[in-house]
Formats: sequence, structure tokens, C-alpha cells
Amino acid sequence: MIDNFSQLNGIALAYMGDAAYEVFIRRHLIAQGLTKPKRLQHVATNYVSAKAQAALIDLMKTEGLLNSDEWDYFKRGRNANSHTHAKNTDVITYRISTGFEAVFGYLSLSDQNDRMKEIANWCIEQVESGKLKHEE
Repeated sequence: MIDNFSQLNGIALAYMGDAAYEVFIRRHLIAQGLTKPKRLQHVATNYVSAKAQAALIDLMKTEGLLNSDEWDYFKRGRNANSHTHAKNTDVITYRISTGFEAVFGYLSLSDQNDRMKEIANWCIEQVESGKLKHEE
């Protein structure tokens, strides 16, 4: 566990969370037999794009998935000042996805691996069930 994770800014948490979440997704896709890089990248977009992550947060809110600490870290990431944003999405969607990633950063850095796995698997289920409503 990293002792000062609670003092990190939202962008640093999102930086870590982006990597942690993407590892779950990549492992899942490889386990499903996807091995060609172009195909992997194309399919992974359904899980890891800013639009997908923003849609997942909407579902999390509806279903009450996150606890109060996780929502606090989401808000820290969402409200973080960033001087950049993705070219293929609007600023609001990008900020929401940064909050999504900050939750995973918090869980990863606080060694809450079981909880992180639970949420990542929930996200995978939402995408694969067709519950995710977003446009790429």
C-alpha cells in the first residue's frame, strides 16, 4: 500500500486507475481469445473509452454500486484541473471518466484489490450485457 495515496490529487489517482482498470480489461479480452492487436484495441474501446467510463458511472450511480469513500474519490478525479482532454470527447465526459479512473487508482493504491476486481468485473458484465448506452 502507498501511504500517501489519500493526499494525491485526482489526476495522479486517475493516472494509476487508468492503468489498473485497463489491465483488468486486457486480461479479460485475452482470456476470451482475442489476440490480434487491432481487434483487441477496437474491442477494448467498448470498456475503456471516456464515453464508456462515463456511461458506467451513470449505471453505478443508478445501482448504488460505489460506497461513500469511492464517490469521494470519483469527485476528486472529476473535479481535478487538467490542462488536456481527449480529442474525441467533450470536456464533461472526459472529466467524468477521469473520476471513474480515480476510483480505480484509489482502490489500487490502497490495496483494495478484491473490491477493485469486483467493480471491474461488474463493468465487464454491464458492457457485455448491452446495458451500456454510449456512442463511439
